[in-house]
Amino acid sequence: MAESAACPVFQLGRPRYDQGSFLGRLRHFVDIIDPSTLFVSEKRLKECMKLLDDYKCGSLPPGVSDLQLWEAQKIKQAIIHPDTGEKIFMPFRMSGYVPFGTPIVIGLLLPNQTVVSTIIWQWLNQSHNACVNYANRNATKPTPTSKFLQGYAGAVTSAVSIAVGLNVLIQKANKLSPATRMIIKRLVPFPAVASANICNVGLMRHNELSEGIDVLDNNGNVVGSSKIAARHAITETAFTRVVLPMPIFVLPPIIMSYLERLRFLQSHRRLLLPVHGAVCLVIFGLSLPLAISLFPQMSQIEVSRLEPEIAMATDCKVVTYNKGL
Repeated sequence: MAESAACPVFQLGRPRYDQGSFLGRLRHFVDIIDPSTLFVSEKRLKECMKLLDDYKCGSLPPGVSDLQLWEAQKIKQAIIHPDTGEKIFMPFRMSGYVPFGTPIVIGLLLPNQTVVSTIIWQWLNQSHNACVNYANRNATKPTPTSKFLQGYAGAVTSAVSIAVGLNVLIQKANKLSPATRMIIKRLVPFPAVASANICNVGLMRHNELSEGIDVLDNNGNVVGSSKIAARHAITETAFTRVVLPMPIFVLPPIIMSYLERLRFLQSHRRLLLPVHGAVCLVIFGLSLPLAISLFPQMSQIEVSRLEPEIAMATDCKVVTYNKGL
């Protein structure tokens, strides 16, 4: 009895943990962003996909446990896009977001930034975000390359403009003490990144608003395409992109301003960058699952809130859509 509670009966395509609670979503996304899945070999991935196909066809080999099936599904979900069925490029998977994004976060939070370094780090950050947003989008409708490039240009422009503008304002704030100015300057990346992240998600996924996204019934069948569901999906994703950088860009400068005053680090200045990097890595690693757990990836919406043609196409009261990550 205890064993079945620890490992529920496997259901293909369904999350292992209850998506109706924040804790269940957190446990689900901790699996999705598990960096160990970055090291899964092609052979192992094919074995997992074959195991899931065998389960679907009812030809599962004897002795396969529910735990093995959940693990196979975890690996597939971490690597394969749910809509396209194609592998997501490693740096743009959610499991690669922290390992590949942490060096950029460290760069954004370095003290004494020049205008040029601010532009370079903001450009790198929004380039990475744009690719992650595109790679993990709802892909039930094709997105032209021109839309991707427009969204990318808009996101980078907004991030650089806000960051540089805020830095110029701080430099002109003569009433602030040098120490206060330094702390505020180190907090500049947050409003710049948060604002640009909203633009990034909106622009990178703007095609969904005009084309709509597929909504599914209880059996996973496509009921129709909904622009209202697309609006909900993009709004939820944009909100998580504002929450995500909050601890990442606010806490490390505050923590580092305290640590830098410690006698040990003052006498060992070369350790400042590694300590800064470790602080950023830990906070980034904790923040990502918390932020993306605010909403389930496969979200539900009442049919009555969608377009009339959706209601006419199904008897279901509630339909499901892929929010994207």
